[in-house]
Amino acid sequence: MTLTDVIEMLEAAYPPARAESWDAVGLVAGDPAQQVRRVLFAVDPVATVADEALAWGADLIVTHHPLYLRGTTSVAATTPKGRLVHTLIKNDIALYTAHTNADVANPGVSDALARAVGLVGDLVPLQPFPDDPWRGLGRIGELPEQTTLDAFAARAAEGLPHTPGGLRVAGDPARPVRRVAVSGGAGDSLLAAAATAGVDVFLTADLRHHPASEFVESGGPALIDAAHWATEWPWLDSAASILRESGVTVETRVSATVTDAWTRGY
Repeated sequence: MTLTDVIEMLEAAYPPARAESWDAVGLVAGDPAQQVRRVLFAVDPVATVADEALAWGADLIVTHHPLYLRGTTSVAATTPKGRLVHTLIKNDIALYTAHTNADVANPGVSDALARAVGLVGDLVPLQPFPDDPWRGLGRIGELPEQTTLDAFAARAAEGLPHTPGGLRVAGDPARPVRRVAVSGGAGDSLLAAAATAGVDVFLTADLRHHPASEFVESGGPALIDAAHWATEWPWLDSAASILRESGVTVETRVSATVTDAWTRGY
């Protein structure tokens, strides 16, 4: 398999044209003609992930988050990002990113999150594209049976990778929960959609104090706020399965390196 072959498979599932206009997706570093035998999937393109790729002998790292979201005039090894670029090039490790195009794909980031926290059956977008009701941001689904907010939060904590911040819950712990909305990554922009979706709880990440407070005070669904990294990590195995299930002779690995920004909780 060449890098071009792998990219074609990934982009069939995560079309770059579906990425937001401000996003930076696609091939970041690497020769399209190079051979790819081992692919490491990770959330963040950071030094610890590059070290893992180097130790494992990976030819390609596929990350969810872009290396550069804004333009740069230098990749000198005087900055963390510049040093990462040097490490990748010196060791013939390519870097590819699928970000907001993976967020809205079907299946995509939020589908993997929904399954990780126990949702079953068909999933529908929380905020679908006008031209495609099966693609869009977030997902709505149901639990196998009704439970309480407290019990669902405990289930979600078990299904997601552990981070120092854990989960934060807003709402009555005894509130009945069956219909659930989720969104991988920062979900502030979907609060209005969650409020009108007829769900019992909205699970996402990076919720800010004032929007969350106003949402709860207005009688909206309960909220569960998880770590940004943790809500996107389940997608890695889904993305890796594209290569695994294709029958190609490429070895895949999901990085277990925790790259959440927060390292301790007190």
